[in-house]
Amino acid sequence: MKKVWWWAVAMVMVAVAGGLWLAQTVGWTALKPASGASSPANQSSQTTSGPQQTAGKTGTKAALAAEKAASAPPLEFQAREIVSPAWLPMPVTLTFSGVLTAPSTATVRSKVGGTLQSLSVQEGSRVRAGQVIGRVDAAEAASRVAERTAMVESARASLMQAERTLAQNESLAAQRFIAPAAVDSSRSAADAARAQLAAAQASLATTRLSLSEATIVSPISGIVAKRHVLPGEKIGIEQQVVTVVDLRELELSGLVPTHEVGRLTSGMSVTVRVEGVDEPVAGRIARIAPAAEPGSRAIGVAVTLPNPKERLRAGQYGLARVKVGDDKPRLSLPEAAIMSSAGQHEVWALEEGLLRRRSVTLGRHDTAAGRVEVVDGLPERAQVLAARYDNLRDGSRALVVASASAQAASRSVALPAAAASR
Repeated sequence: MKKVWWWAVAMVMVAVAGGLWLAQTVGWTALKPASGASSPANQSSQTTSGPQQTAGKTGTKAALAAEKAASAPPLEFQAREIVSPAWLPMPVTLTFSGVLTAPSTATVRSKVGGTLQSLSVQEGSRVRAGQVIGRVDAAEAASRVAERTAMVESARASLMQAERTLAQNESLAAQRFIAPAAVDSSRSAADAARAQLAAAQASLATTRLSLSEATIVSPISGIVAKRHVLPGEKIGIEQQVVTVVDLRELELSGLVPTHEVGRLTSGMSVTVRVEGVDEPVAGRIARIAPAAEPGSRAIGVAVTLPNPKERLRAGQYGLARVKVGDDKPRLSLPEAAIMSSAGQHEVWALEEGLLRRRSVTLGRHDTAAGRVEVVDGLPERAQVLAARYDNLRDGSRALVVASASAQAASRSVALPAAAASR
């Protein structure tokens, strides 16, 4: 009897457990909505809440980013890494380039035609003003002198004959043997013969001058840059023989834009870097052209360069720099503090413990001092990062700390004080 009772109790417990399991499974399945099946009200509510959910997500992300930036430890910058705009004059350096030329250049030409008998100079030879450097065969010139001399003698004989005829006719006219018209005719013939003699004498003088110019003389002192002919060649009148260059003073001719040339004046000091020369060469502006070059918006500027030791040569390339002063101070920053992004100039500024990216408008550039004028976008007392940094975020916390040596010194002072207090 006792054994049957235990079996009955066990069966009841199994039945109760199975009923509870079945009721739990069937009940949750019935209460759970079918996948993909939703009421129209639910669909409309989901459709309406879509943009709101997107905006909410965006706002949440921004809030999370701001919260993350606020919760992140502040960036520490040393005092030497922070600069403030300063009011300083901003001199401008204008640059232009060109080729060195020798303004004192002479091309020696032959004054007579003939065969070049001798030419005693080579390219690179140094010559003096008045030095004989060559000679042309004067046989042809000598023959022309003899011809002109004969013409002078002939004209003189004609004049003498005309004067004798005039004297005879005047005597006959005084005795009334001939008419006065004959005397006038004789007088005109004598005047014509006199003029012919003068013309022949002038032609003889010209020919004798050309005979003396058969000797080729250098007109200036300098260096022979080029020989155009060789001895033995047949040359004509006004043909080039040699080119002589005086290198004691050179010129650099360049072009300056029209909007900048107004800052230049004659006599201003110029520093020129010449290719192949280590040290810069000092010069002065000699001339400024009165008008721009055709087809360009540039005006020619000539710079004089003294070259007493003749270290420079014509044809070398030079870069001229003219420093133009500034008559007023300008708000400026170091060039290293300026960033460029998509054509915009920006700086990192510290404002109320936060990093802020600020757009600025720039003006003049002082390349020598490495500073840039800030025209707009930054207050006078702003704190700006002195160099460019990567991976910085707008709105990040930042602070200025003392240098490492200063911190070490402060700690060394604080430790003995703490030990004494103990």
